[in-house]
Amino acid sequence: MQFGDVHVSINNHVALVEIQRPPHNFFDVALIENLADAFDAMDNNNDCRALVLAAQGSAFCAGANFSSGPSVLEQSDGKGRNPLYVAAVRLFSNRKPVIGAIHGAAIGGGLGLALVPDFRVTCPEASFAANFTKLGFHPGFGLTHTLPALIGQQKAALMFYTGRRIKGEQAFDWGLADVLTTSDQVRSDAIKLAEEIAGNAPLAVTSVRATLRQGLVEMLQAVTDHEAAEQDWQRMTDDFKEGIASVAERRPGRFQGK
Repeated sequence: MQFGDVHVSINNHVALVEIQRPPHNFFDVALIENLADAFDAMDNNNDCRALVLAAQGSAFCAGANFSSGPSVLEQSDGKGRNPLYVAAVRLFSNRKPVIGAIHGAAIGGGLGLALVPDFRVTCPEASFAANFTKLGFHPGFGLTHTLPALIGQQKAALMFYTGRRIKGEQAFDWGLADVLTTSDQVRSDAIKLAEEIAGNAPLAVTSVRATLRQGLVEMLQAVTDHEAAEQDWQRMTDDFKEGIASVAERRPGRFQGK
């Protein structure tokens, strides 16, 4: 099954949902909508009991694509909401467990995407960063809720304030990832975990998951609305323009606080 740049195949009750934008798998609104459509389809497919979210190329998702067309931060659905975050909330709304196969960089909104799954399998070579302040704007994709919930307020604040990258081993130590394996085994180990879950009674699994995630979608709706509002005014600043330029030119930002 193909959903734009997302391919889905099912084996042993596990759906492999693969992002196909190598090498960096930069995202835009269309890609997140494609993923949400794929997740919706798997929710309605009785042969699927668990999903593995993976990607082609060297990165899992290296962040937003600011170089092609309008910025993902500048769009609106006509109701004052960013369609990117509408699609992101749809991803969190799916009913079946998701395992993330994070084999490479998960940066910015790519980190937000990596936190959609229930569990993450990674390797020492992978890297994770909430680099928003390096770009001159507020975090998005629900990260201001999902990251502290996963690794704690202090570690999340450190990642947000510094924008630093952490490697796979540190991510595992912090609880950002659940399984640490070799780079060539990330996807297969993610599938093994998904198959272990899929071997259990599917109605019980989805019921337990719904209980554990009760209120999450409503929380993320409110959080992404706030994140988008902060991003709306910050993207008009000189610091945002400088942040985008400095990252593209691989140099430190020269920020002026305006």
